[in-house]
This record gives sequence, C-alpha cells and structure tokens, in this order.
Amino acid sequence: MTRTKHDTFTMLEFEKKYLAMGKKYIAGVDEVGRGPLAGPVVVACVIMPLGDEDIIQGVNDSKKVSEKNREILYDKIMQKAISCKIERADEKVIDEINILQATKSCMQRAIEGMEISPDVVLIDAVNLDCKCPIEPIIKGDAKSYSIACASIVAKVTRDRYMVEMSEKYPQYDFASNKGYGSAKHIEALKSVGACPIHRKSFIKNFVKEV
Repeated sequence: MTRTKHDTFTMLEFEKKYLAMGKKYIAGVDEVGRGPLAGPVVVACVIMPLGDEDIIQGVNDSKKVSEKNREILYDKIMQKAISCKIERADEKVIDEINILQATKSCMQRAIEGMEISPDVVLIDAVNLDCKCPIEPIIKGDAKSYSIACASIVAKVTRDRYMVEMSEKYPQYDFASNKGYGSAKHIEALKSVGACPIHRKSFIKNFVKEV
C-alpha cells in the first residue's frame, strides 16, 4: 500500500483498542465554534464502519483539511456513517449558560440522540457525565479517526450556516471569517454594531451596548 504524508490508517489506535475489547459501535464526538463572536457551537457524533475497506483516506482534524476537501470528505462520511447526530446551541443559549456548558449540553444531546447507542465514545478532551463509557483524548481530532470524522461533519455544517448568514448580514463578512474575529468583522462591529446572531457575552470589548 502506498503511504501518503498523512495516512488516515495511523489514526485508528483508539478504535482498534476498543474493537479488540469486543466493542462494536465506537462513536467519535467533536465540536466546532467555541471561539467565534457570532453563530452557534455545533457538535457532531458519528459511528463509522472501521473495516480496512471502509476507512476514508484523507480524514484528519478539520482544521488541517482544506475547505474544498472538507466538503468532499463530509459527503463521504455522511454516506458511510452507521449513525450520525448533529446538535447545536445558538448565541442565546451560549450567552445564557456560557460556551463550555452549551458545548457539553450539545455533546450529551448528540450522544443520547443517536439511533444506535454507542458502546463507547471517543471525545476531544471534554469530560461528560454520560450513560455510556467515554474516553476524552487531548487533541483527539488529530489522533482518532472517529473524532476527526465528527470534526469534519461539525465544521462543514457550521460553515454552511455561516455562509447563509453572510447573505443575510453581509457587512460582517461571515462567509470568509465564519464568525471569528477577523479585522473586517471587528471593524463592522465597531461601526454598525451587532446583529441578532452575535454572542453578546463575546463582543463586549467591541460594542458599547449589547
């Protein structure tokens, strides 16, 4: 087999450990959008088939994959996934209960909402109080195939939403910055103020009244 610079087969250490223990349904969970000034946090939970012939080459931490390739991989992941659940918390929830609690709530809803209950959940460095066994993995989206798949699903889902919001609120350039604090985004906040999808708790330094 020809090895590439990034070989997705090297990201199966955790999955193989649980397969060897007799676990069948191994889920990966990841979030996207904890840092932006606007828009939701999005969580994906996916159970992928793990036979050698099923592994999607090119899967990696979504931050390390180009936008074009993320879109291609998203379609492949959604076609192959045994089960997938996407949850989100909007700016109002984030402002009300804070971003960490909003993220954890989304993760729990995603896991518990799966059509197939996971035997174990691999998650990117977050501890959850959950009914099924969970293994938090630091930088898990770069170490676990299942988490990386979840990362890509969450990232593409959120990015598509922010592109839609860019058409509604063009002054903030959401299509390019996806709600993160780019220079153009911050300048728009200072000059025209916030829009309904901004996180009030995140923009206090840029807008006098929120």
